[in-house]
Amino acid sequence: MPSNDTTPRNDDPSTKESPIHRQPNSGIWRKLSVLDRLLSPLILLAMILGVILSEFAPRFRERLNTVHFDSVSVPIAIGLVVMMWPVLTKVQYEKLPGLFSSRKIWIHIGISLVLNWLIGPFLMLGLAWATLPDLPTYRTGVIMVGIARCIAMVMIWNSIAQGDAEYCAILVVLNAILQIILYSPYALLFINVIGGHDAQNIHVSYRDVAISVLIYLGIPLVAGLVTRYTVWLCAGKQFLEKKFLPFFSPIALLGLLYTIIVLFAYQGHQILHNLGPVFRVFVPLILYFVIMWTSALMFMYYLSRQEGRQSQIFCYDVAVSQAFTAASNNFELAIAVAIAVYGVDSQQALAATIGPLVEVPVLLALTWVALLSKHKLGWQRLDDSVERKQDV
Repeated sequence: MPSNDTTPRNDDPSTKESPIHRQPNSGIWRKLSVLDRLLSPLILLAMILGVILSEFAPRFRERLNTVHFDSVSVPIAIGLVVMMWPVLTKVQYEKLPGLFSSRKIWIHIGISLVLNWLIGPFLMLGLAWATLPDLPTYRTGVIMVGIARCIAMVMIWNSIAQGDAEYCAILVVLNAILQIILYSPYALLFINVIGGHDAQNIHVSYRDVAISVLIYLGIPLVAGLVTRYTVWLCAGKQFLEKKFLPFFSPIALLGLLYTIIVLFAYQGHQILHNLGPVFRVFVPLILYFVIMWTSALMFMYYLSRQEGRQSQIFCYDVAVSQAFTAASNNFELAIAVAIAVYGVDSQQALAATIGPLVEVPVLLALTWVALLSKHKLGWQRLDDSVERKQDV
């Protein structure tokens, strides 16, 4: 006698959920490497260690402040070079000529220019004035962070969030080149003209900005290129990807932790003894990173829904690269300029230093939001080979 039960069997293919919808949130955690899982607590420990060194080892802090090459902090430069070297070794530079022959990259370059050089600086300017109207020196430091666009560190957040490494590298290098040209006139416009009410007008030379960009981005970029193709030629591509890069990549984490320790050791003492203004400075910075990143990602998501699933110009991989590139700031340049113009113990330098102290934990948290959004919003990620073939 046939059963009256109309409940579908579990093995009925029509009733199975798609992988996107049945993927549990814990799956995101399991897909991360051990180092990525440990990144948050290790960064917290690095911050605490830096503050301890700054407060209880004043001679160490003084030594850090004296080691400079022109306006570039040598201790910070060492950390950033070590941090970015493995990340830039992973970039598949051999694919870049093919990317530039596609319409997709030029669309994203245009979007990145608007986000970084029109929306970002004015958003930070507005937030600084709205939240720090009575603290002009701290406000100046915050504005200096806002006009210093796109740091190479964004490639670490992009990697954790599973963004497109090649597109991210293109956007970072492009914005770094523009930074050499635009930082000085932007500083004059946003601080001397629009910002106003500061005790000292700012003047930034193109030479200082160029040296900063060449050291912080140029050195690790050249090191990454040389390392990648030297290992490839000597041992083969399979050895490079399967053996060398997994062994070499953790060095980036050491560079990041070292950089955080140095940054907190620089200004930890100042932060502890100026807690009121420091917490005030937290407000515009947190608002900026969250608003800028969320707006960029949601704009990319809106465009992806408008285009459908044919061209996939705004797929998850590249959208994440756009969001993190737009939300990040070249804090080492802002700090170097603030110290050179106003002095190492100035309130402007302290406010600029708070920038990365807020940016690092906030953008790290947003990597988790990005990974979660990929599954919750059904934002599919295409295979690179298929995507590039459709796009050329």
